[in-house]
Amino acid sequence: MKNEKEVKKFVQDRYGKIASKKEPCCPTSCCSPEIIEQAKSMGYSEKEICSLPPDVVMGLGCGNPTALAELKEGQTVLDLGCGTGLDAFLASPKVGQRGKVIGVDMTPEMIDRAQENAKQDNYQNVEFRLGEIENLPVEDNSVDIIISNCVINLSPDKLATFKEAFRVLKPQGRMLISDLVTEGKLPEDIRQSFEAWACCIAGALEKKEYLDTIRKAGFRDVTIVAEHKYVEPGLDHRLAGKITSVQVRAHKRQQNR
Repeated sequence: MKNEKEVKKFVQDRYGKIASKKEPCCPTSCCSPEIIEQAKSMGYSEKEICSLPPDVVMGLGCGNPTALAELKEGQTVLDLGCGTGLDAFLASPKVGQRGKVIGVDMTPEMIDRAQENAKQDNYQNVEFRLGEIENLPVEDNSVDIIISNCVINLSPDKLATFKEAFRVLKPQGRMLISDLVTEGKLPEDIRQSFEAWACCIAGALEKKEYLDTIRKAGFRDVTIVAEHKYVEPGLDHRLAGKITSVQVRAHKRQQNR
């Protein structure tokens, strides 16, 4: 595998450039037909997309973790790799003013844009923190539910990420994440490609290894609740049928501490 620091620097620079675009990433608006169809393919509804600030939807992700997270009023939710805040903003009304949503991202430009969106649309129960998911700026045993959308595959140290998730969850807390995994071995040149890392491909683990890594971090009842083959325009033909989008649920059991 490539040097971890080099991978992180490349990914951070890439997503910083995405977040810093002067024009909205949507062709016309967040409710344009193109964006709505793209969002639907990832599990979002038209109503959800059109309820968000206009420049939040950037076409980054591989699922809709809030749809299966069963969020309830008063809960504290942590979004790993929150980007500009899409899933955090969708979680906000579900947990209500008695609840709280924390978004963490390692890219300053993403956090700046998320904070600006939160301020402009008056999301009072949402906050965004700059930090790495392998070393979360979050207290022990303080979060009810963790969500994440196609981000953990970008981490060079997934075990450290899942251990951090386990640390910050309250006893009996749970995690619902959307991510990419592989089915079979990927070509070595793709595994060693910075571009493929930033596109969520090179860092993806084989499905069984991914689930085993979550269990190794201390989680129990690790279950795939939804999955589908990942199809992306321009995807290398050698990857056909080898990349799967999964939504995984896992629980923190008190006796595992």
